[in-house]
Amino acid sequence: MRLIKLIILIVLLFNLSCNSQNDLKSNMIDKHKFTNSLINETSPYLLQHAHNPVNWYPWNDQTLEKAKKENKLLLISVGYSACHWCHVMEHESFEDEQVAKVMNDNFICIKIDREERPDIDQIYMTAVHLMNQRGGWPLNCIALPDGRPFWGGTYFRKNDWVKKIKEIANIYANEPDRVIEFSNRLTEGIQQVESISLNKEKVAFPFNELNKMVENWSNSFDNIEGGSKGSPKFPMPNAYMFLLDFGHLSKNNDVLEHVQITLDKMAFGGIYDQMGGGFSRYSVDKNWKAPHFEKMLYDNAQLVSLYSNAFIKFKKPLYKDVVFETLDFVERELMSKEGVFYSALDADSEGEEGKFYVWSKQEIEEYIKDDQEIFMDYYNINNIGLWEHGNYILLRKKTKDKIARKYNLSINDLDNKINSWKVSLNTIRDQRIRPGLDDKSLTSWNSLMISGFVDAYMAFGKKEHLSLAVKSADFLLSKQLKKDGGLWHSYKNGRSTINGFLEDYALTIESLIKLYEATLDEKWLITSKQLVEYSIENFYDQESKMFYFTSKNDTRLVARKLEVNDNVIPASNSVLANTLYDLGVLLDNAKYMKMALTIVNNIRPEIKKYTSGYANYGRLMLKEIYPFYEVAVVGSEAKDKILGINNIYNPNKLFLGSLAESPLELLKDKYVKGKTMIYVCEDNACQLPTQKISQAQKMLK
Repeated sequence: MRLIKLIILIVLLFNLSCNSQNDLKSNMIDKHKFTNSLINETSPYLLQHAHNPVNWYPWNDQTLEKAKKENKLLLISVGYSACHWCHVMEHESFEDEQVAKVMNDNFICIKIDREERPDIDQIYMTAVHLMNQRGGWPLNCIALPDGRPFWGGTYFRKNDWVKKIKEIANIYANEPDRVIEFSNRLTEGIQQVESISLNKEKVAFPFNELNKMVENWSNSFDNIEGGSKGSPKFPMPNAYMFLLDFGHLSKNNDVLEHVQITLDKMAFGGIYDQMGGGFSRYSVDKNWKAPHFEKMLYDNAQLVSLYSNAFIKFKKPLYKDVVFETLDFVERELMSKEGVFYSALDADSEGEEGKFYVWSKQEIEEYIKDDQEIFMDYYNINNIGLWEHGNYILLRKKTKDKIARKYNLSINDLDNKINSWKVSLNTIRDQRIRPGLDDKSLTSWNSLMISGFVDAYMAFGKKEHLSLAVKSADFLLSKQLKKDGGLWHSYKNGRSTINGFLEDYALTIESLIKLYEATLDEKWLITSKQLVEYSIENFYDQESKMFYFTSKNDTRLVARKLEVNDNVIPASNSVLANTLYDLGVLLDNAKYMKMALTIVNNIRPEIKKYTSGYANYGRLMLKEIYPFYEVAVVGSEAKDKILGINNIYNPNKLFLGSLAESPLELLKDKYVKGKTMIYVCEDNACQLPTQKISQAQKMLK
C-alpha cells in the first residue's frame, strides 16, 4: 500500500497523470500516402493502422533495440479491432499528419493488438491502474526505451493528446533521472500486483466459508434486472456458471432465482441480437437494452456453455433458443471453411455504431407487412425500444405466453410468425454494409468455442454441434500444435504466430477433456496430458506452485506475471486448476489433483475479499465440498447413455467410458460383453453397476 501511495504521489509531483500476400500488400502500398512497418503483420487491428502517418512499429526485439540505440521513449498504444474508441482516436489523432509528426519526432511508436499480446496489455494496464487512472482501451503508455512505463491513460481528444505527449517528451529531456526513478518504482509495483505466495496452511474448503463469501457477493445482485447492480452491465459467464453450480449443490433457491433472472433478462435485452442471434459485448445501461454492439467470440462461446447448462437445470425453452441461435450466428458469421473461428465483429459499420443492427419505425412498417401490431408489441417498437436518431433496438419485455394470450394465438402460431419476421428482416439486413470482421483466430478463444459446441451437444444431443467441435479441435491440433509440444497463440491465412500463453494451454486442455467426455475417444485425453506436462515444464513456478502467464522461453518483459483474477474470461490459473483436477480424476493421477488444490488454496485468502473475481476457483472448491462422481459407462451404447444421464443436472461429475475394453485405470474390469454398464463412483469406490439411465441419475442426486 505504501508503494502504491508513493507511486501516486510521484505521479502528482510529475503532473503526469491524465484524465494476401506480397502482391496484395504492394498494391495496397501503392494506393496510400503512408505505409509503416505494420503492413507485414497479420492482425486486422494492426493492419488498420498500417497506413497512418504515424510511423508505427510492431512489438519485437528489433523495435526495442532501435529505441535503445536511438535513446527514444516508447509510445505504446494498445487496442483491438472491435474497439469503438480505438477507432475514434485513430481518426482524430493517428490519421492527422501534424499529430503524427509530434509522435514520430519524439517517440518510437508501437501499436499492439491486445488480443494477440495479452501479456503486454496486462503489464501496461496494471501500470495505468497503479497511476490511479481508469483502465480501458485504447490504452496508451509512454515507457523508457527498455519498456519500463512511467505515464499512461486511455482515450484522449486530439488537442489533449498532443499537449500531453509534448509535456512528457519535455520532462524526459530535462529531468531524465526523476523519470527513471519513478519508472523504477512503478515497475516494482507492477511486479507485486497479482503476486501470490505459497499458502502453507492445510488445504481445506469448508462450506460455511464459501457460503459466507456468496452471501457477501449477493449484496451486489440486481434481482430485478439481473447481473450486478448499476451500469454498465457485462455478461460474466464464468461467474454465473459458479452461481448455477453453487445454487444447485447447496439448494440455494435465492441464488438460482438470481441466475434465472439474469439469463432471462439478457436473452430478452438488446444485448442479445433478436434477429440474428449472438450477444454483444456489454450493455451501457442497467436494463441490458443498449449494447456496445461489437460481438466477441469469447463472450458467445462461454454464454453458449452457460445457457446449455442452465437449460439442463431449468428446462426453459428460451435457453435452448438462445443456444441454437447463437451457434447458428457463430457458424454463419465467425467460422471459416477450415472450421476455425474468427475473433470478433466490429461495433461500427459505415462509421456509425450499431447501424447494422437497429431499425427505424418506417423500415419496420415497410418490411413487416403482416402482423405489424404484434411485431411492435413483441419487440417493443415504442418508447422502451427507442434508442438514438429515431432508431429502435429490438428487445423483449413479455414472454411468448403473454403475447400469445393477448392476440389469441397458440405458441406454435406465434413461433411461425417470429420465424417469418426473422427471415424478412435478416434478408434486408444482409444487404447492409456489414461490421468489420477480425479474422484472426486465437487458440484460447477457439478452445472456448469448442467447449461451447460440446456443452450444447451434451445438453441437446444435436450431432452437428459435436461434429463442428471435433472439426475445430482437429484443426487446432494440426495447425497450432508445434513439433516440440507447445502451442501457437494466433492463426491467420495459413500462418501461425506468437508463442502460446498459459490461457491457450489451459483452455485447450479444458476443451479436450470435454471432447473426451462426449466422444470417449482417448486421443483427447492423451493430448490433454501432453499439454499439461508441457505447461508444467514451461510455465510452472516452483516457489509459489502457481503458473506464469508467459513461457520461460519468451522474451522477458518488465515483469513476468501470474494471471489469477477471473474476468470476462476466467484466469488461466483458475482454468488450469480445474483441468488439473479433472484430468487427475480421469487418469487417476494424484499429482495433478494435488497441484490443483494447492493453486486454489493459494488463492483462498483473496477469494474471501472478492468472491466474484475468483468464481472459477469456487467451482473447484465445490468439487471438494460436495461429492464428486466419476461416471463410467462401458459398452456399445455408452455415448447415448451418457447423453441420457446428463439430462439431469449435476455439475460435480465427470464422464468416462469406452465401447469395449480400455487401458484406463478407472475402466479396468468394467466391460461386460453384450451389455452397456453404468458405474457411478466416488474416489474410485463404485456403487453397484446398472444398465438403467434412471437408476444412475438417482445415484447422482
